[in-house]
Amino acid sequence: MTSSFEFHTYPPRLSDAERDRVLGVLREGAAQGKLSHDTFMRRMELALVARRSDELAVLTSDLEPESRWARGVFGVVERASAFTVRLRRAWQSERLPKLLFPEPGPYPLRIGRDPANGLRLSHETVSRVHAELSVQGGGWILRDLGSTNGTSVNGRRVTGAVLVRDGDQVSFGRMTFRLSAR
Repeated sequence: MTSSFEFHTYPPRLSDAERDRVLGVLREGAAQGKLSHDTFMRRMELALVARRSDELAVLTSDLEPESRWARGVFGVVERASAFTVRLRRAWQSERLPKLLFPEPGPYPLRIGRDPANGLRLSHETVSRVHAELSVQGGGWILRDLGSTNGTSVNGRRVTGAVLVRDGDQVSFGRMTFRLSAR
């Protein structure tokens, strides 16, 4: 009589440390905006019921820090992309209409749709009283006055006031100009 014994090998049970590490990576990914709330919640649920290490690895594979080589490649691509953006901005900047700095005076130059403004811009994305340009301490200051569609300098939204210089791109709503001293 022969007896046969079957031995089953089960994968080792996940340690609490492994699960905690994955949960931490998921939390960090969500905090950095790499995961939507729904994706974060679903992956957390899957991490809590996972039985094997490979199940956990899949949940964080797109969130783990890249290797040194991958960071290098991504860095090169990022710099090349930034160069093309700067090149396009420079090309567009020269083609933009000029907005000449006014003669410095005691009052700021008001910009907007209202006819009472010193610079009237008749465009539906420009607020009645949109922004103002003034001299302070020898430099030009552009201040958004609570406009609906915003004021931007070199592609960045102005909140409050910002120092502007010759050559800067300024946008009032969707109207864009290149500041010029002459």
